[in-house]
Amino acid sequence: MDTGTGTNTGTGTGTGSETPQPGTAHTVTLSYAGGEERRGPVTMGQANMIRCILRDEPLHINNHDVWPVPAGTAPEQVLDALRTLVVRHEALRTTFPEPADGASRIQVVAAEGDFTVRVLDHEEFGTEPARYAETVARRARAGRFRLDRDFPLRITLLTLRGAPAFVSLSSSHAVTDGSALAVLREEWLGLLAGAELPPVEALTPLDLAAEEATPAGLRRSEASLRYWQRTIGTGPQEMFAEPRATRTDGQQPQLTLRSLRGARALAQVAKRTGSPSPTVLLTAWCTLVAHRAGQSTCVAAAPLSNRSRPGLARSVNTLSQDALLSLDVRGLSFDAVLRKAWGAALSAYRHSQFDSVRLWEAIEATTFERGSHFARDVVFNDVSVLTDARGPATGQDARDARDAELDLDWGPVQVLPTRLLCFAYRTAPLLHLGMWADPALFPREEAEAFLTGLVALLEAAAYEDVPLASLTQVTGVRPAGRDGDWRQVDGCWTSPLAVAGALSGALGGLPVHVGTAEDSAHAPGGDRAPAGLTAFIASGGAPLTPADAHTALMDVISGPGPSGLLAPARYVIVHDPPAAPGDSPAWLRQRILMEGNGRHRPTRDDH
Repeated sequence: MDTGTGTNTGTGTGTGSETPQPGTAHTVTLSYAGGEERRGPVTMGQANMIRCILRDEPLHINNHDVWPVPAGTAPEQVLDALRTLVVRHEALRTTFPEPADGASRIQVVAAEGDFTVRVLDHEEFGTEPARYAETVARRARAGRFRLDRDFPLRITLLTLRGAPAFVSLSSSHAVTDGSALAVLREEWLGLLAGAELPPVEALTPLDLAAEEATPAGLRRSEASLRYWQRTIGTGPQEMFAEPRATRTDGQQPQLTLRSLRGARALAQVAKRTGSPSPTVLLTAWCTLVAHRAGQSTCVAAAPLSNRSRPGLARSVNTLSQDALLSLDVRGLSFDAVLRKAWGAALSAYRHSQFDSVRLWEAIEATTFERGSHFARDVVFNDVSVLTDARGPATGQDARDARDAELDLDWGPVQVLPTRLLCFAYRTAPLLHLGMWADPALFPREEAEAFLTGLVALLEAAAYEDVPLASLTQVTGVRPAGRDGDWRQVDGCWTSPLAVAGALSGALGGLPVHVGTAEDSAHAPGGDRAPAGLTAFIASGGAPLTPADAHTALMDVISGPGPSGLLAPARYVIVHDPPAAPGDSPAWLRQRILMEGNGRHRPTRDDH
């Protein structure tokens, strides 16, 4: 699931200091025929992304990629290969008729049609042509795709004195995700090399939609909803709930790691433990994230994992539904966490197909009941299974690997709805990661230290197990500092003072004190106070119920408010505050007008 906006990234590392100017520009129109005309319902992933496309800014939701053209390739070969891909893959011939009542629920596959390629010819590219090609691709993301009529790829062919050098493209997230673009890139390169592509065996979007509608598919979706509700109802709501986790504008610079050392260490850990390299890398990432966040569980979205089934692994489609990983990182050592990781990942993968509308309804109900707001703080997208499959590094990959024992490179800024996003592009022959971290949490030095710490963890685990108690010493990464009244309640870090301030503001400035069950050991009448926070509110006689208070606070928690807010488990309403407003027992000695958990959702009939 993409929980609102997409997290789409390319592999480029910067915009460069110079912008080459094309000498000439023209547009080529290519016709295609030979496909099959089809029509049917959209898939769950398509439905999810169509809603995002209609709501979010194009820069946030469109994909992009850059395909370097092998030397000696003629322009006609590039165009013919593109045409072949369009005929080969139904997704590239798909549009979504626009209904009168909102998002499309139907997809239509054309048998024939045409598309355009913009050709920009240059006398010179400058010193960093790959960065320039990346810039062109990113710029193409800016326009909104018309789902009912637009060809889903915006393609620009960059040539140097007539010789093709790069294909820079942007794509509609309704038909492709990052993994689908990787499949297209691999097949396109194969066509340019004269290879004969094997028949398409992966599910087409229409085939997947039909499978999802079967009884087995519907049962799988229901199981996914239950898994998500359970995970969101028990895990930390924010991985990075901490004093300095202030809300930002979402602009995050790209930090790229290329490391031969990291690849060697990763391979050695896999050999020592008998675990697959992707599982080792995921475990190391989650362990270090949880260590930095001061959490005992790492909750992370893993978008690629819904391609774990053979029929979906190479599907040219948008499968943009998260697998929600919940990995318990408590244990004595790295190997102990690694032994739990495969089971946790497999459970997440199995529960990554769902009706996104029903999922959001379930999330809203679960978080209202818990008094929280689920934040998609951490995303880990491992596409190395596709890129590593290409075999030994060639071309740009070989240039990247040269002398890259451990190289860090800062690139362009991207607006993202996450706090920490990582793409694993390759694990061999070098470890190639792209990371986007919220500067409020990870200033540049700390972001660099995090990635170098990840390599250090892999190197330490290469030949022997690593005690988790030594993570700070081994990696140099320190846990988040939480002083003052910060504490863990219901598995979440929260600040009672911040909750009191937010609740008071939501109620027009009424006096509020928030304490814990430990602060007020017993409720009136001798009943034990419920676990979690208790909010004491002095209403001054104004009509106020616990449900009113909870609903008002949830409006703040679910909005762009401060970090670390968790609604109380109990609301106690009195007339006037005590003389000692910071003393929970003193509030309990006041005459209580009303109390309750506030989880009753107000309706029109309640007023």
